[in-house]
Amino acid sequence: MSLITAKKMTLSHGTKTVLRDVDFNIETGEIVTIVGPNGSGKSTFLRAMIGAITPSSGTVTRSADLRIGYVPQKLHIDAALPLTVRRFLNIPKRVKARVASQALEAAGVSEQADAQMAHLSGGQFQRVLLARALLNRPNLLILDEATQGLDQPGSAAFYRQIEDVRRDLGCAVVMVSHDLHVVMSASDRVLCLNGHVCCEGTPDVVAIAPEYRALFGSGTQGTLALYRHQHTHDHHHDHDHSH
Repeated sequence: MSLITAKKMTLSHGTKTVLRDVDFNIETGEIVTIVGPNGSGKSTFLRAMIGAITPSSGTVTRSADLRIGYVPQKLHIDAALPLTVRRFLNIPKRVKARVASQALEAAGVSEQADAQMAHLSGGQFQRVLLARALLNRPNLLILDEATQGLDQPGSAAFYRQIEDVRRDLGCAVVMVSHDLHVVMSASDRVLCLNGHVCCEGTPDVVAIAPEYRALFGSGTQGTLALYRHQHTHDHHHDHDHSH
């Protein structure tokens, strides 16, 4: 069942067209990655998906039971603010202890419940943002460059967590990513944007598409091999290399 369907969607900022004639749908349980160069309309696309902006033409249809969890690119918290992970999950409204612990466990940070937000590593911080996005048990998880600032091992570990979330909760995932090793491995489908849909399909199909190679070259095979090697490690023994 489609959670979101866009048909002939055109998005504009004032008189400037950012994306034109986009056809897109996200089905229950699938992982779709959005890639494209800077300024290609990726963030605008996400905003249209969640209803924050209205298409200048075309349509976006959302299922009646759509529940979105959103993981932002970055969130700044004053280092001087005494705020534990558990209290952070109570902002802006209090959540039940059971709901919070389930979300922290699903995001892989149950042991950090009493830790100060300011003391978390980069990877742990992003997992807490993921836990917050899971509080309402979404059927669609949206991530906008959620590994910005993490190194490659930290990014790979975070996206493996996303795969676990999809497997355990059954939610669909739409993520904007610059991490090409993720595009080539964690996704069921890749959508390549550059003012329009350049190419779309399974990672293996998109990787050899001329439009994709014109934007990103063909140097993704090494990172794909690295990701698959890391992916064989026990998930529970991942080391967080990010700070």
